[in-house]
Amino acid sequence: MIEFLKGRLAEKNPSYAVIECNGVGYYVNISLNTFSLLGDEEVVSLFTHLAIRDDAHVLYGFADKEERTFFRQLISVSGVGASTAQMVLSSLSPSEAISAIANGDAATVQSVKGIGTKTAQRIIIDLKDKVTQIEGGSDISLTAHNTSREEALSALFALGFDKNKSTKMVDNLVKNNGEMPVEELVKLALKKL
Repeated sequence: MIEFLKGRLAEKNPSYAVIECNGVGYYVNISLNTFSLLGDEEVVSLFTHLAIRDDAHVLYGFADKEERTFFRQLISVSGVGASTAQMVLSSLSPSEAISAIANGDAATVQSVKGIGTKTAQRIIIDLKDKVTQIEGGSDISLTAHNTSREEALSALFALGFDKNKSTKMVDNLVKNNGEMPVEELVKLALKKL
């Protein structure tokens, strides 16, 4: 299996990229999320998933391991192929998709082209417990639409606190205390950081 590719970005398109590694160009299918994160850097690194079918070997690339893990979870659902999983990751950000699945929001999952009611329900049933195991997945799913959380995190980042520690701290505070004003959330986080 090919774990990742690191090389020169030879070509970039919203649905694929060509990565040149030691004189060999690899055609890699990517999501819009990965496309936006690639930027215009000369040397890039993509985590990969190789799908072997009877008629082709297809390489999928991801900006980070969490996106690849989520992709692999999606294709483990009966009736969801690699193309559909790539469409999910192109239509929704990984955090939006994880949040929708964790919260049982079938309408959001169904908003992806090619996913009907039954497939959306199957994805939610099969992955509801699994998506929280993706690093940061449970934190994202429980608090994705909390504006107080977002503003508090922005304030902590501006003050120079570590992103991962701040995020975990604020998410724990929101989880344990419920919704609260931004000022109070920042004060509590500052006492504990």
